[in-house]
This record gives sequence, structure tokens and C-alpha cells, in this order.
Amino acid sequence: MDKYVIHGGKPLKGEVTISGAKNAALAIIAASILAEDRCVIENVPDISDVNIMFQILQMMGAPVRMLSPGTVEIDTTNIMLPVVPYELARQMRASYYFLGALLGRCSHASVSMPGGCDFGLRPIDQHIKAFEAMEAVASIDHGMINVSAEQLLGAHIYFDVVTVGATINAMLAAVKAKGLTILENAAKEPHIVDLANFLNSMGADIRGAGTDVIKIHGVEEMHGADYSIIPDQIEAGTFMVAAAATHGEVLIKNVIPKHLESIAEKLLRVGASVTEYDDSVLVVGSPTLQRVNVKTLPHPGFPTDMQPQITTLLTQAEGTSIVTEGIWPNRFRYVDELRRMGAKIQVDGVVAVVEGPIELTGAPVKATDLRAGAAMLIAACCAKGATEIEDIYHIERGYENIVEKFVSLGADIRKVTDSEVSAPVLSQAL
Repeated sequence: MDKYVIHGGKPLKGEVTISGAKNAALAIIAASILAEDRCVIENVPDISDVNIMFQILQMMGAPVRMLSPGTVEIDTTNIMLPVVPYELARQMRASYYFLGALLGRCSHASVSMPGGCDFGLRPIDQHIKAFEAMEAVASIDHGMINVSAEQLLGAHIYFDVVTVGATINAMLAAVKAKGLTILENAAKEPHIVDLANFLNSMGADIRGAGTDVIKIHGVEEMHGADYSIIPDQIEAGTFMVAAAATHGEVLIKNVIPKHLESIAEKLLRVGASVTEYDDSVLVVGSPTLQRVNVKTLPHPGFPTDMQPQITTLLTQAEGTSIVTEGIWPNRFRYVDELRRMGAKIQVDGVVAVVEGPIELTGAPVKATDLRAGAAMLIAACCAKGATEIEDIYHIERGYENIVEKFVSLGADIRKVTDSEVSAPVLSQAL
């Protein structure tokens, strides 16, 4: 089994270039089905979730060809099988985006119940609500979600909660529905806007993405397009926090600073310096970090996907910080791993109380999910001694070349197999 071995205690310094946005890429890859044509997509991150999406497309009969690093050609002219089987769907949550895309393209779809990070129930009731409002019939049989419609019709849909996944699925289904679809209480995340821009480049008529009301006029035909995916907000935020936590100085390139405002605001309050440029941000850590309270909220609030990273940073801040999880109630599973490294964190329901500053020490830990894994990397870079991180497949689902990027900033990190871990490293970690 592969793992990361990190010798911490070094400030991160240098420059790092952010990859394409994971969450945008997954939605856009699924959306290419609606083109019934060739699409060329640039700034595609080389991560395992994206590679699984490509496997699903090829299984359906859509050839996928890498033109160059980060650039892929997808030809969805001859989709033959509107089914996503369990073996692939169970590995990632975003597999359910094929429901909306295939429903819009083929009028029916079957997708296994999705997998992905395990930190709480992820109901699909709002997805089903949207499909049924557009006159589709939905059922769950033997673990497969089945949706079909003789003719999708535009509808007025109000989401009971703000949900990124259901907003995306409703958009994918509605672009070829007859008439006008209005989505109210829609998610506003940057990747929602990126998906809308991609769909519009293929001939869709979507207005209002980025607000809580999205209007979609259905079209009869769509076509292929060339498109470049936005930079990854969460990867950028991860390196911003890592720079502050290690008292380092990192220039984070290929970003959209507007997408990082909620993260930058918390770092400024912690005491770090954040300087924005046109397409980069410079984060300089302070020798002394200050406590701050954080509550995760839908965009433009502080992202839930940055909660484990900011909690790790707050172990290095003076005083008592309160972190409240407003999206996923069970997202504090990683706290036990931080405690193994000496962190003083108490969790009560959706609230974590973080005491600092604490000198973290190296220990054997595991990545309990994707963003928790990123938090373990940050903690390991802060810690004294050696840290081993297991279950790193979670991390590689969403971060491209993560080891190389941390190494370029001066981190002492390497990816090894169990047989390569030496006894001295193990003794230090234990």
C-alpha cells in the first residue's frame, strides 16, 4: 500500500501553479455527452476522479484522447450505453452527473448509487425532485438510480436546500428540455458558473449562473466546443493555508483571486499577509498566528472543502478557535488523526473547539477523505519529526502532482510503499 512520508518543521517557500478545478472538470466531462459531437477541453487535472470519468465515457462508446498534458478530446457522437455500473460509480460521488446528462441526451439513464468521500449521508432527493418536475420518472432498483422521460419539459424548481450536485444535474437535464426551466435557491459556486459557460459554448441558453436563480431556455441542438476549465479554488486554498500554517511564503499562480476571497479573509484575520495579483496570490505567514472563528457555508461563504485545512492551521494559532460545520455534519472524522499528532481539539456535533498553539509531532495517520488528507499533509509539514499518511488514494482523487508541488516548495515528502519505509522512519513516527 502506498503512503506519504513527511519530515516536517520546514516553512514552505516558493511558487506553485494550480491545476484545473476538480469539481468543474467532473461536471464538464459529463456535460460533453450533450454535444453529440467532439469537444476539446483544456486545463483538465490529472487526478483519479477525472480518469474514472474518462473510463465511464469510453465504456459508453465515447472515445477519449489526450492531445497534450491537460488537454483532452472527447467524442460523444456515438453514445451506445446510457448506463454507469456499480464498479465505477462506487468510486466517486460525481458519477451521478451522468444522470442529468444522459437524461437530456438519451431520455433515460441508469447510474449506480454514487460513492466518494464518506463523511455523511448525501441524499439524492433534490436531484429526483428536479427530474420529476421536468416530467421524468425516477426509481431506485437494486442499487441503481433509473430516470426516464418521453419528453423533458421545462419547470419551475425550488430546491429545499442549497445543493451543488442537484443544481448541476438539473442544469444538465434542462438544457434540452422543451420550454423554460427556472431553478430557485440554486447553488452559486464557481464551478456552477463554469459549467454554465461550457454548456452555453455548446449552444445552450443559460442565464443567472452564480446567482440563486438560474433560467434555462431549452434548445433542440447542441454542438461540440473548445473550452478551458477554471483553476481549482480548493487546491489554491489548500496551498494558501499551508503557507500560513508553516510560517512560509508562497506565490500561488493560475488562480482567480475573486474565488478565494472567503479564504483570504480568514487568513488575514489569523495574521497572515495575502496580496492579490491578476492571476495569482502571495501568502506570507506570520511568526505568530491569532485565533479566529470559522463557519462553513454555501458559496460565497467559507467552503466546507476547506474546513479540515483551516482547522489544522488553527492548531498553530494562539488561543481558542471555534470551527462550525454548516454543510456536512460528520466532517470532523479526521480530528482523531490530528489528535494523534498532539492537537487539542474537542468536537461536539457540528462544532470543533481548537486550542493552540500546539507543537505537532510526527505520527502514523490516515487520510479519512480527500480534504482531510490535505489537512494531514499540512499538519505533517508543521510537525516535528516524521509523519506517515496512509490511504493516500483519497488525496490523489482531487490533487494533481501533490507530492511534486509540495517538494517544489521545500517540503521533505516522498511517496513510498510499505516495503520502502525504513525502520528509523517508523521509530520516529511512533
